[in-house]
Amino acid sequence: MLFDTHAHLNAEQYNEDLDEVIARAQKEGVTHMVVVGFDRPTIEKAMELAEGYDFIYACVGWHPVDAIDMTDEDLRWIEELSAHPKVVAIGEMGLDYHWDKSPKEVQKEVFRKQIRLAKKVNLPIVIHNREATADIMEILQEEHAEEVGGIMHCFSGSPEVAKECVKMNFYISLGGPVTFKNAKKPKEVAAEIPLDKLLIETDCPYLAPHPYRGQRNEPGYVKLVAEQIAEIKGIPFDEVADVTSQNAKKVFDIN
Repeated sequence: MLFDTHAHLNAEQYNEDLDEVIARAQKEGVTHMVVVGFDRPTIEKAMELAEGYDFIYACVGWHPVDAIDMTDEDLRWIEELSAHPKVVAIGEMGLDYHWDKSPKEVQKEVFRKQIRLAKKVNLPIVIHNREATADIMEILQEEHAEEVGGIMHCFSGSPEVAKECVKMNFYISLGGPVTFKNAKKPKEVAAEIPLDKLLIETDCPYLAPHPYRGQRNEPGYVKLVAEQIAEIKGIPFDEVADVTSQNAKKVFDIN
């Protein structure tokens, strides 16, 4: 039983073979997945997938890179969608200082608005963080995000930052980079953070794990992430698969 907590099956990279990708994931033991929408087209597709497959759920929000494009109407639409039984989280949201499409102040405002929305509708949040750790932590604290908690998606920070996030009611989600030979920090996080605070994800089609690095990622490869965590922790694969799945069901409130 594997739970891919962050997949973008709504991406155009799957236009030709989506059914086969989903079938392969099931064959590898993936029993649940959350498809994340982050703008109008990807949210619409995430909802379509969640309604079309009983084991697929949706997360809806606005990506920080595109924060400058988000309108009040978009935010109201996300709030409406949050009432759907298959919508399990708000996001991905956060800050991305790698790309400069959206000014930092605009990103921060959109981030705060989405945290407030999540608190209003009582759903967890999924955090995207790229080169913005200090500002993310400050905003989470100021907005009392611990009231809903959520997921630090594709976490790339230090074990120290991970521990601070755990204190704030967040799970740490690890993806393909934990399998990279040169990825020191994710391996340290996998070693130091208790299994009951870890989640696994692919972030597909991006960040494919070794030995598929550089190729299109897919949900079935989440098994390789679980195997790597099991190896690092020196525990059975089945334990990692089971506990991370239970963690995901807990954070997303899935029975």
